[in-house]
Amino acid sequence: MKDQKVIFIDIDGTILNSDKEIPQSTKEAIQEAKRQGHHVIIATGRAPFMFTDLLKELALDSFVSYNGQFVVLNGEVIFTNPLNIDSLIELTNDALHHNHPVVFMDHEDMKANVPEHPFIEESIMTLKINHFPTHDPYYYKGRDLYQTLLFCEEGEEARYEEKFTDFDFIRWHPLSVDVLPKGGSKSLGIQKMLSHLDVPSENIYAFGDGLNDIEMLTDVEHGVAMGNALTEVKAAARHVTHSVDDDGIYHGMKNLGII
Repeated sequence: MKDQKVIFIDIDGTILNSDKEIPQSTKEAIQEAKRQGHHVIIATGRAPFMFTDLLKELALDSFVSYNGQFVVLNGEVIFTNPLNIDSLIELTNDALHHNHPVVFMDHEDMKANVPEHPFIEESIMTLKINHFPTHDPYYYKGRDLYQTLLFCEEGEEARYEEKFTDFDFIRWHPLSVDVLPKGGSKSLGIQKMLSHLDVPSENIYAFGDGLNDIEMLTDVEHGVAMGNALTEVKAAARHVTHSVDDDGIYHGMKNLGII
């Protein structure tokens, strides 16, 4: 299709509003985009098992998850980028000495290296998911992990950034940061996705609001920041739409001529 577009959309603060619900206008906009033959693809820091219900509700089967480390197109895995396990074990041992727990994550589940910790509970609860990490300090053995959560207060990640150069650290909550493979990003996952799709660069769009969206909003032709996005995210985007609580996806797609 000559005018087919590809639209990458973040979940939290972009598809999901402040109540962690999908606005009706967002559902309608996505369905209209699909009806017109466009690709609508999730691009999130979440694990795949955290948004299965959302995929079903929106009838989507393509996504860039774990901030680009686990990519699925039309239900098929097309790219994975796991963490370096030896470096992760070193980081985990270091973090334990500072009372900073971690949660190991693969494409099926997540496990904490400590039985319980208030930082884990407080941050994971904000996602409003029916999935909470149980305890398995050796979950890293014999499997690929695509992201790890490190729980520490703002600023405390600096020492890890300096010491563990195999990883990138992106804060998503005042008490938690994502630990990703160095150079891993939503943008990387999107490029892997686009290599399978014959769509010109001027027809690529991305919507997001958080720090982990900056690279994808910068790298695609039409980066769209939500009205509720952080200031630095808006600065990185080519366009700014309304807030997620004010029908931002619908207005963005409408104003850009997607629907």
